[in-house]
Amino acid sequence: MTPVTLAFIEFTARCTLSVMFRIPRPRSLAGQLFVMQAVLLAVVVAVCAAFAWTTARDQAAEAAERQAGAVARAVADAPSVRAAVLGPDPSAALQPYAQRVRADAGVDFVTIMDPAGLRWTHPDPRRIGERFLGNTAPALRGRTFSETYTGTLGPSIRVVTPVTADGRVIALVSAGITVQNVSERLGGRLVALGWVAAGALVLGGLGTYVVNARLRRHTHGMNAAELSRMHDYHQATLHAVREGLLMLDGRRRISLINDGGRALLGVEGEVLGRNPGELGLPAPLTGALLADGPRVDEVHLTADRVLVVNTSPVAGGGRRGTVVTLRDHTELQSLTGELDHERGFTGALRSQAHEAANRLHTVVSLIELGRTDEAVEFATAELELAQALTDQVVTAVAEPVLAALLLGKAAQAHERGVELVVTPDSELPAGLPARDLVTVLGNLIDNAVDAVTGTPGARVAVTARGRAGALELTVADNGPGLPPGADVFERGWSGKGPGRGLGLALVRQTAHRHGGTVTAAGPPHGGAEFTVRLPLPGTPAPAGRDREGTA
Repeated sequence: MTPVTLAFIEFTARCTLSVMFRIPRPRSLAGQLFVMQAVLLAVVVAVCAAFAWTTARDQAAEAAERQAGAVARAVADAPSVRAAVLGPDPSAALQPYAQRVRADAGVDFVTIMDPAGLRWTHPDPRRIGERFLGNTAPALRGRTFSETYTGTLGPSIRVVTPVTADGRVIALVSAGITVQNVSERLGGRLVALGWVAAGALVLGGLGTYVVNARLRRHTHGMNAAELSRMHDYHQATLHAVREGLLMLDGRRRISLINDGGRALLGVEGEVLGRNPGELGLPAPLTGALLADGPRVDEVHLTADRVLVVNTSPVAGGGRRGTVVTLRDHTELQSLTGELDHERGFTGALRSQAHEAANRLHTVVSLIELGRTDEAVEFATAELELAQALTDQVVTAVAEPVLAALLLGKAAQAHERGVELVVTPDSELPAGLPARDLVTVLGNLIDNAVDAVTGTPGARVAVTARGRAGALELTVADNGPGLPPGADVFERGWSGKGPGRGLGLALVRQTAHRHGGTVTAAGPPHGGAEFTVRLPLPGTPAPAGRDREGTA
């Protein structure tokens, strides 16, 4: 490389090091990337500029060599030059000619000399007669050659060619251009190259600034360490929360799911990139996950859970995705059901207390009237009726919680004009999952009582018995029956109006969770009959059993 090229590269390296080590390092990731890209762009432009300058210099040197060679060969081939060389005073004839050729051809010198190297022409007439400075041996052998040599005019690119006559070398012609002249010609190109490099650097810098401005907006001005720390917090938070979290992309594929979401949905294995419809979830829940609009506190059932689902589309143009949160309300729903039953018990007890007060006043009034026999008969009949129902329930149901449930439901039904009976062949042993049976019987009895309320001779019969290693619970009523073709166990179905339809779905979910079945039918005498079969403890569910309820 020439000293100019080395100086240019050294200047670029110093500028780069100054940018890297003297400018304070930006705090944000976008700022750091901007500095790195700017430095890289400056280095690339500098290297490309140096390469282009070197290429231009070589091309200028080649052009100068071709120009000098053409002039030298033209002079050597001129007949007048041969005639002057063979004349008595070659210098007098050739010096004016060489000067005209030099001026017209744009070269710095045209020197014609004898084979011994003594000059006949020179741009400085005082140098005529002196020996030519440079190599002439190849030309004396009849070959044209070029070289860079320092002569009387300084370093120059020259071409030396022989002048021949009758096969003999009778003279030599040398034409050349000084290196200084070549550098001056290259200077104009170098200025243009510098402007191009500066323009490329400016445009590259603006483009880099625009790209990093967008990156700064996307990263909120945070640096790499802060982004890494946020990612760690993000992962820790996802695994720590018990609530389920799903994120769906614009193509409704799962892009993120935490441990809580996997547990609540009951999914295993790799689910990222899959559509929720491929996970085997219930159709209503799948529809809620894939819905375009937001969903707020919707209750959905899976195989063994009650989930509260909230969905919110990601803000932005078009469909960019959906954020889904899941909360487990299984225990809360069960406790809410128990609380409703307790409230019912309380209301029934209040009603019975009021009725008992009326009966007590009746007995007291009969005694005051002196009609003691009628008072004793009236009190005994009421006591026997109440005791008969209690004895019937306690005899059939050994589990205290369920016995209390049936007695409370009987009181509630009586208050609404419905007769609730436990069939004589019923037998419900102790040790069964009382909470789940409360859910099953409580919802079935409530639905039956609602269905027959207002019907003349309204009656609900409860049967519980063990058959073939399974507990069979039947709740039958004499109401209007079930609509044909309706899936009464589907969440949201109800004959009581909107906002209902969860009780029977919970019954089916509870039965399925214990490996049982639930069916609904219309008996020949009318009304509706629901039957739940649950395997007794220690008895496996029969293989291939249809676990879906039918209506």
